[in-house]
Amino acid sequence: MPDKPSPAASAPARTAYLVLGMHRSGTSALANLLALAGADLPREVMPADAHNARGYFEPWRIAVFNDRRLAAAGTSWDDPFAGLAPDPADEAGWLDEARRLFRSEFGRKRRPLLKDPRVSVLAGLWRQVLAAEGLAVRALIPVRHPLAVAGSLASRDRFPPRKSVMLWCAYMLAAEAASRDLPRAFVDYDALLDDWRPQVAGAESQLGEPLPNLTPAAGRRIDAFLSAELRRNESGGDLAALGEAGEMAAGVLDWLRAAARGETPDPAALTRAAGWLADQQALYGDLVSPVSADRALARTALADAEGRAAWLERNLKETQAIVEGLVPLNEDLRRRIRSLETRLAASQAAVREAAGRLEALVATVE
Repeated sequence: MPDKPSPAASAPARTAYLVLGMHRSGTSALANLLALAGADLPREVMPADAHNARGYFEPWRIAVFNDRRLAAAGTSWDDPFAGLAPDPADEAGWLDEARRLFRSEFGRKRRPLLKDPRVSVLAGLWRQVLAAEGLAVRALIPVRHPLAVAGSLASRDRFPPRKSVMLWCAYMLAAEAASRDLPRAFVDYDALLDDWRPQVAGAESQLGEPLPNLTPAAGRRIDAFLSAELRRNESGGDLAALGEAGEMAAGVLDWLRAAARGETPDPAALTRAAGWLADQQALYGDLVSPVSADRALARTALADAEGRAAWLERNLKETQAIVEGLVPLNEDLRRRIRSLETRLAASQAAVREAAGRLEALVATVE
């Protein structure tokens, strides 16, 4: 009689797909490609908006949590020194909250897909969460020219190019360092839009395994999703014109592009850029980080209110669709609809209030 397999041997392996990298650099496009190829999206994704009409594919509650955690350390997502900030004294409490959020968003899904650029600079916390959940981890990092990212941030946030390029350096250095001991793949974003199949084949080679469910039907859905429309900002301009920030970014970009080609480039450029960033923090961190943190608190309140309003609106529409087929209309369902309508109105009012506070704060800073 054959031995019964042990529970550990028979249980299916769980693997988290971690999308790291800079904001506006293709993380959303890569995340949806992974979702279409079999990775599991979170329960409540951030709604699309005018700046990303096809969606962000990230959990808005985790994004809001990350903003709060960065603020607790006196920094924010748009602080070039966020990745260098020390952990707050109550980090154990933040870790417990992060685990609860992760379980709420993903449950026991086999291939959870965690995408939020802030995770790049909070990798120490989120790597602990994934380890505590018993998940193997595969990291994917899109590579986009820093001046294209700067163009997108100028349009959305009115950031000057030097700040955006410093941010790009900080996030890409953090993403590389956080994934160094993991199976990982660097993916050229522009090449992905031109022809995603060879880029995915290269990523699968770097990861050492195929994507979980890249079927012909999934390929057709990816074809329909990826298009030139996602390339809104070209990488025109000269990095050298930005002085040391541009010089450091150029070295990091060369390293990342070589890694995306499957090469093993010399890490000297990364070491040099990381040292330069640390020097800048020593000189200017106490001036830059507090201002960034103050502005982030208003943005976080707005993001939270927007996310709650979008969730309530979806819930209301789903409920209305259900009850349309019920005759006569059940009074309990009527009460539920009225309750949702009331909560939606309150949430939309909170969005307007948070937006007003943010606008006032930005006006005082600028």
